[in-house]
Amino acid sequence: MGRTAVLYLAHLNPVTKAHESIISSLLERDYSVYVFPVRFIKDNREINTKSFPFSFEQRKEMVEALFGNSVTVLPDYTFYAPFAKYLPPLLSSKSWELRNQIVSHVKEGKFVSYTGDKAERLMLKIYRLNPLKADRLEISATSVKEMLYREAREGDRGEWRQMVPPQVVDAIERNWSVVEKFAREQDDATMRVMGMKFPREGYK
Repeated sequence: MGRTAVLYLAHLNPVTKAHESIISSLLERDYSVYVFPVRFIKDNREINTKSFPFSFEQRKEMVEALFGNSVTVLPDYTFYAPFAKYLPPLLSSKSWELRNQIVSHVKEGKFVSYTGDKAERLMLKIYRLNPLKADRLEISATSVKEMLYREAREGDRGEWRQMVPPQVVDAIERNWSVVEKFAREQDDATMRVMGMKFPREGYK
């Protein structure tokens, strides 16, 4: 029998020790691991906001700094503007196109998917992505972002470095201008629709 692939769909903005633990545990279980950092594209340009500060390439760099070529990072979890066309989930034909886009470059004939969120697990099950049972881990990327922005604004060395792997600390510090840019912004420019976050730019 061939190996089974596992599809890990996530924001990874930034990659935390929780993400590292999840991916490590999947590798230990001998899955072929595919990581899909979400992207939002308008006019061939990635839309980044205070909630989604780091680009796909920067997040790919973070994952590969940790795992090298033992995982495959793909850009196929991509929403193309207008993002509203993907809603409502399941009923929208575009949401099914996205599902097929995600699995299009998975080489293995058998695959499962991973999420620690119960609502997301139900969604993945309906989309026939075969979610594994899993618990949500503690470290929140949202909390890490808040600490990053506080350090950029106030100059105090934050505790976020204890919440992300050292290789990711290096990647964030190399891209500190991204943190500074979004730390200065008052408005997040992100909206939540039906439990999902989207950039306001490109939604309609």
